[in-house]
Amino acid sequence: MDKINKKLDIRSLSLNELKNQLESLGEKSFRAKQIYEWLWEKSCTDFDEMSNLSKSLREVLKEKFCINAVKINTSQLSEDRTIKNAFKLYDSNIIEGVLIPTTERMTACVSSQVGCSLSCKFCATGYMDRKRNVNADEIYDQVVLINRQAEENYKKPLTNIVYMGMGEPLLNYSNVLRSIDRITAPDGLNIASRRITVSTAGIAKMIKKLGDDEVRFNLALSLHAANDKKRNKIMPINEQNTLEALAEALKYYYAKTNNPVTYEYIVFNDFNDELSDAAELAAFCKHVPCKVNIIEYNPISFASYTNANVDKVEVFAEFLRKKGINTYVRKSRGKDIDAACGQLAVKEKA
Repeated sequence: MDKINKKLDIRSLSLNELKNQLESLGEKSFRAKQIYEWLWEKSCTDFDEMSNLSKSLREVLKEKFCINAVKINTSQLSEDRTIKNAFKLYDSNIIEGVLIPTTERMTACVSSQVGCSLSCKFCATGYMDRKRNVNADEIYDQVVLINRQAEENYKKPLTNIVYMGMGEPLLNYSNVLRSIDRITAPDGLNIASRRITVSTAGIAKMIKKLGDDEVRFNLALSLHAANDKKRNKIMPINEQNTLEALAEALKYYYAKTNNPVTYEYIVFNDFNDELSDAAELAAFCKHVPCKVNIIEYNPISFASYTNANVDKVEVFAEFLRKKGINTYVRKSRGKDIDAACGQLAVKEKA
């Protein structure tokens, strides 16, 4: 295992905190803005590359601080051009992130936790232990590294970012929001908030907090069943966050942000694929303006669920459309390398 650096992670500091640190070291506070620009606009992970700083200041920075940069451990290329990465963190933990290229978009799917604590029965990550939250700078690094991949492999920059990788983003709330701040800020990567989607399994009180914070990014709810009995069976988190509680939280969120919500719905064979299930989903859609993404299921070895018949999925989707609900059937990407939705689970060692 790599030796963990005990120095202060410089990217954990706000600009004002960095100014205070520099002043305490006898350095000019205006240097903080220069350093911040290197860290967040230029995505620099080596103090020696900060060429407009004096050599003596760079030596001070190396002595007092560290940059816990994320590295690509391995990458796999799918038949459909999707690229899955195993990212190695500073403490040798591994997370996964995916580049999903289509003709219209270049999307980065990033992870917010090492493992997950929610135990959703159809998701490979849910069968892993949660080891720790991913820091804001580590989320930021995933975006930077996947963007470089997009430009190197497909000559296009990222257009979209989805927090749909390993972990539950709303259980790592402060790091997720700080990462989005650095990704969207003019003195960061300057990517528009509307290009970012955070997906949650449904933590009602944290959805309300998103409303209180008046976030500008998009919110997606992994719903997968619109009655409590079925949702409890596949998503134990629903026992403490019932559909009634989620509906109340979503109404509060929408009232505060005016942002429509996306519902993600996997149509499982012989579980939630009947028109009665579609009718329950349509009723839930009345709570706030929304759209529905019907997602192809990607089987995993831990679970026995299978995808519903293609024709049945289309009938399900058409039922929702006739109810006036914007509904899209999404095809999976990267299935052959276990990079698709619900398949991320670390198998390798660092």
